Amino acid sequence: MRRLSGWVFVAAGVLLATAAQAENWPSHLIKATIPFGAGSAADVVPRVFFDRLSAQLGQAIVVENRPGAGGTIGTAVVVKAEADGYSILAQSSALSISPAIYPKLPFDISRDLSSVLMIGVSANVMIVPVSRPWKTVQDFIADAKAKPGSISFGSVGVGSATHISAEKFRLAAGVETTHVPYRGGAEVIADILGGRLDFYFCPLATALPLIKEGRVHALVISTPKRAADLPDVPTPAEAGLKNAESLFWLGVFMPAKTPRDVIQKFYDAGTRLLADSSMQESLTKLGVEPSPMKPAEMDAFVAHEIAENLEVIKAAGIKP
Repeated sequence: MRRLSGWVFVAAGVLLATAAQAENWPSHLIKATIPFGAGSAADVVPRVFFDRLSAQLGQAIVVENRPGAGGTIGTAVVVKAEADGYSILAQSSALSISPAIYPKLPFDISRDLSSVLMIGVSANVMIVPVSRPWKTVQDFIADAKAKPGSISFGSVGVGSATHISAEKFRLAAGVETTHVPYRGGAEVIADILGGRLDFYFCPLATALPLIKEGRVHALVISTPKRAADLPDVPTPAEAGLKNAESLFWLGVFMPAKTPRDVIQKFYDAGTRLLADSSMQESLTKLGVEPSPMKPAEMDAFVAHEIAENLEVIKAAGIKP
């Protein structure tokens, strides 16, 4: 009986300590891991968000890039970190693609990570060199069907969001194309501008200035509705393509055992920030639409994305 009482006392102490920890959060510096290279959309957008959020929380948020293996290296770092709310992860659509590309992941997304906040969603837009004859997506599809396998597209890596957007489009259009993976978006853009690639599903924020300057043509947007900045570019459905939509999203995660009160505090502060007009303006300029979801809703969203991407990757014959 005495031993049992001792364990009860210890458990109660742990609960009290956890409650106090959550109540005082954040009491010191927060470390945010971005598992992608500097300068990418998956890096720039979270940095803008964290910079504003740190002022609101009254604590610095220090960002560290840990790129590699489609974002899985940096993600594994946070999974193994102390679940106290001071180690956070800024991830993107790549997270929901990784289980299909990397079957031996050192973590399980649903078991080891807790969704905290969706920062926003964006689109990828299909761009082609101005030297190509295609003025509409229908022109492109007709040409691709006439010359199967002769048309190439670039991506920022196997299983990346830019790759999956292109594969969804290709499957819906019923065309055979050649995938050319690159290390980064800048290299893909260079080869599109140079006419060495035929198309690229480019993040909206990166594509906009190129389209506005007339350096590339935009044929289709990846999202279910048109982009306000590209009102003349059709959606996949408007182009007659079924199941070709894809979202590029950016969100925040913490280790699964992080106290729920801490997650709620971060969520509350983040949603207040996303409701701020100046924050919304900053994200809009980056081609991102603020899209806060409750943590449980975001968990369900990510799970659905994982299942859908598994089907796409299997249908496309993409190998790990």
